[in-house]
Amino acid sequence: MAKDRTETADPDVAQASPASAAGDGKSAAAYPLPDEETCRQLLERMALIRRFEEEAGRQYQQAKAGGFLHLAIGEEATIVGTTSVMRPEDYLIGTYRTHGHAIARGTDPKNVMAELFGREDGCSRGRGGSMHIFDLERRFMGGYGIVGGNLPIAAGLALASDYKGEEAVTVCMFGDGASNSGNFGETMNLAALWKLPVVFLVENNLYGMGTAIERHSAVTDLSRKAEGLGVSGVRVDGMDVLAVRQTVAEHIRIARDDRQPTLVEAFTYRFRGHSAADPEVYRTKEEVEEWRKKDPITVFRDRLLAEGVISEDEVEQMRERVEQRVVDAVGFADASPEPPLESLYDHLYVVGDQVPGWYAVDERTPEPHRGEEEREVGAAGEAKKLAEAGAAYAGQSSPTGRRPSQTMEDRDAADALEDESEEEPS
Repeated sequence: MAKDRTETADPDVAQASPASAAGDGKSAAAYPLPDEETCRQLLERMALIRRFEEEAGRQYQQAKAGGFLHLAIGEEATIVGTTSVMRPEDYLIGTYRTHGHAIARGTDPKNVMAELFGREDGCSRGRGGSMHIFDLERRFMGGYGIVGGNLPIAAGLALASDYKGEEAVTVCMFGDGASNSGNFGETMNLAALWKLPVVFLVENNLYGMGTAIERHSAVTDLSRKAEGLGVSGVRVDGMDVLAVRQTVAEHIRIARDDRQPTLVEAFTYRFRGHSAADPEVYRTKEEVEEWRKKDPITVFRDRLLAEGVISEDEVEQMRERVEQRVVDAVGFADASPEPPLESLYDHLYVVGDQVPGWYAVDERTPEPHRGEEEREVGAAGEAKKLAEAGAAYAGQSSPTGRRPSQTMEDRDAADALEDESEEEPS
């Protein structure tokens, strides 16, 4: 199985059609190029996602972005190939590695970066962070921190489209680890039973966090994992943007025209760790380097250059445009305001006659108050007074030069030799 990580498991996949390919797809024959403008768009979109994620990682190291950070560097072909054949009215839903999914769907990188920074101009107004990117206008229905949590939501979206008689298709993207969750089986069963217009796409990067697929899944051919529940599947080379594009296009057609759910397994690879905190002790450097030779951006760029679709000058201009967009995104995020504290409970629940009780309780004051009153209490009430008093107290100096919040253990050697102040409790 370790050898299969870098070599094609089934050589016959090269001769298979996009909609019926078996094997891992990593040696698939070259797909025909689309028109020149589409080729340029595919390349630039992948490059933008790559550069954005690199910068996101750098900003995270500088503590500009909080929470967790999961980068999809290396998986751009799966993301862009999929979104490039979706209609504006189609729904896309992902997991928690979805910066690129939102950008590919059309969300401005400025708003995505602001969300990573927890700012008011973020696409979730700073409430979601890296793991919960969301853009309703472009029908990107969000990232979800719970593994497999997006699967039943995808079925619900597809059911809504079917119920309303719309042609919209839902594309649900998730990792290989999610295929082991209970949600996976339940969702596949209902999708097949109700003939929902949904394409399930598993981004198989060979690891569920740090656990290799053969150690977390008894069935390692994930394309067949839903067959017993009525959902047929295929495999595709997730490092080839054109392979993904043509395969997903066919399966979206099946969902839209035949009202039949299908499963696409895209073999891909993340060049970085599971998250920014991943020491990557579970895979070798040699394995990562071997996969880097299949870099979807480099391979596609080289093909476009070789076939005269794009020139070196155009590549350089593209690189400059991408760089400027990412620089602008960081500047925009830095300038975006922090959400005011009193907005803590905004956009969480429907407030009014539908909710007769307290929908939230704020206990930061001696007398807890309703969450829906936070705007008033937080802006001018007791919560604001206490916060200001605490901030003033934290800024004072003690007679010995220590901050009030320092404990005896915080004192340095010279300070420890001083006599305790009469005002300071022993």
